[in-house]
Amino acid sequence: MGFEALGLSAALCNALRGAGLLAATPVQTALIPELLAGRDALALAETGSGKTAAYALPLLQRLQRRCPSGPRLLVLLPSRELAVQVAEGLRGWAGLLPQPGLRVALAYGGVSINPQLMALRGGCDVMVATPGRLLDLLDHNGLRLDAVQALVLDEADKLLAAGFALEWQRIRDLLPAERQTVLVSATCPPALRELAEPLLRSNAARVEIHSQPPDIQQRVIQCDAAQRTPLLRHLLAHEDWQRVLVFVATRYAAEHVSDKLWAAGIQAAALHGELSQGARSEVLAAVKSGRLRVLVATDVAARGLHIPGLDAVVNHELPRAAADYVHRIGRTGRMGAHGSAVSFVCADSATNAESHFRLIEKRQGQRVPREQLAGFEPKAVASEQQATGGIKGRRPSKKDKLRAAQSGG
Repeated sequence: MGFEALGLSAALCNALRGAGLLAATPVQTALIPELLAGRDALALAETGSGKTAAYALPLLQRLQRRCPSGPRLLVLLPSRELAVQVAEGLRGWAGLLPQPGLRVALAYGGVSINPQLMALRGGCDVMVATPGRLLDLLDHNGLRLDAVQALVLDEADKLLAAGFALEWQRIRDLLPAERQTVLVSATCPPALRELAEPLLRSNAARVEIHSQPPDIQQRVIQCDAAQRTPLLRHLLAHEDWQRVLVFVATRYAAEHVSDKLWAAGIQAAALHGELSQGARSEVLAAVKSGRLRVLVATDVAARGLHIPGLDAVVNHELPRAAADYVHRIGRTGRMGAHGSAVSFVCADSATNAESHFRLIEKRQGQRVPREQLAGFEPKAVASEQQATGGIKGRRPSKKDKLRAAQSGG
């Protein structure tokens, strides 16, 4: 469907055509008219489905003349990288609007707050922020939220989870009671629906798009834990992958695996929440430009992050939460491209990896055949009893929750 039929202004539709955007995606077709009508919404759609434009275009169109007391559109995101990516997108969409001069401000932790405070002296129309740094700006009297007309929680399931609960409650108490609220997510665990209901008005739209699943070939390779990195090097040598994202569980593992790859002559770098923001931005830029072939990351890279031309995702270690598997592998196979997702499952893993992956399979309703590669056969394979037993480490610890909250800034 063309954008003209969705209620967007003729000037904006002309600008979209000039930018090469002729047809709306399913989530844009469903969500844009609802938001233009001023309704609240809970929007669920797969990664890479165009959710950012689906809320950005109608909400930006509805903005009128700047209000000096503070932003009128507030977009909250759980990670620094995602905040940067969404802000870039919003600035691009704002540049297509017939009313010039809309200012999009960006704030996230891990860097000095002073430049962000300086940037807000002239006011802003749109505030894109991680929760922690937004509260820092409020504590420094850098902005107010009493003029907010529309609130977007992007990756809402993450923002409403335990790790952000206290920050979200403080922010919510400062927002106007009368506002438009939009919750956006790729996955919808039962807890999200329960938490979403009190935030949405009674006439809120529920948009749930189950479009054609992304073209991602999933593989599971059984191996011993000590063989994961040699197996990764083997795959990098024999698969036609030019750009790869490898997920691990900890900062130490990210740096250790990337160092091993670099020593083997493979351009690799680590990405984790304890890097400075400057280092994180530099690493991402190097991957996107092709100067690095492999990014070894913690789950700070699991949500919303777009790396163009990402051929494969490798789960060197499985995610703690089964839902995060969908977010991880959704970094590849985007915009109609083919992608590969490979998971290492180790019987000698302390977290009962086979059992954990069976839960992942159950959640996504798909069984993935197990493989063993010559030269990397595991010494032991999980028995059926082990495979169907309890899942150790399934629930995040207090330390995990704190780390997740800190990674959001």
